[in-house]
Amino acid sequence: MSDASPDIVCPPGEAGASLAQVHAKLQALLPAGDITIYEAGGGAASFLTPDLLRRAHITVVDIDSTQITNNRYAETKICGDIQAHRLPPESIDLVTCYNVIEHLPDVPGALDRFAEAVRPGGLLLIGAPHPFSLSGLVTKYSPHWFHVWFYRTILGEKRAGTPGVGPFRVHYHPLVLPQRLEAYMAGHGFETVYERVYESPRFPEMRTRRPVLGKVVDGITDLMNLALAHRANVRDGDYHLLLRKRAA
Repeated sequence: MSDASPDIVCPPGEAGASLAQVHAKLQALLPAGDITIYEAGGGAASFLTPDLLRRAHITVVDIDSTQITNNRYAETKICGDIQAHRLPPESIDLVTCYNVIEHLPDVPGALDRFAEAVRPGGLLLIGAPHPFSLSGLVTKYSPHWFHVWFYRTILGEKRAGTPGVGPFRVHYHPLVLPQRLEAYMAGHGFETVYERVYESPRFPEMRTRRPVLGKVVDGITDLMNLALAHRANVRDGDYHLLLRKRAA
């Protein structure tokens, strides 16, 4: 079990509300007592609750050696590629891939490895940006230097873009869409137990840090939603997807 306290991430707005529902689902569905967690692409922070982490043996795999060095709470830390790295089959109760899958060029490879590692009845949690939202489209089609500038200037994260600190370059493989992920994992025997698309936490962050800019962006997105006849909300920039592997 881990005896170090990680930085626990609690995102603002709808993201935090959805994450609270994810935590409730995990509490209800994971077995009591000791569990095994695989954080695919994990760094120094976790989106899981402290009580869950305290009773877990945690394995973190990340391709960035700085991220591995910064991690203080995992018992097993591996500098490797989650698209190819294999854990023992059916050895993991919970795999988390949080704000990582959008960076992978070989999403099928990573998903295949996750499916292999999860034991029957185990869970896979994916949190990611929605590629067809406003923030997703801007991220996909704008240069990386713009992402770094936005994090540093607008969000006030002065270390953004330094070694081991996001934003990282994105690929947005076609499987990143939630419905495509669900269909792909259904082929591995997984069923959806929770899904929600929610407003990107970047919007409440902007409203807090840059109120004038936040109002401007809200106005622009309101007009875009009106033009779409409210068939979609372009502010819904992220999603949670929790899948369970069917018992044999």
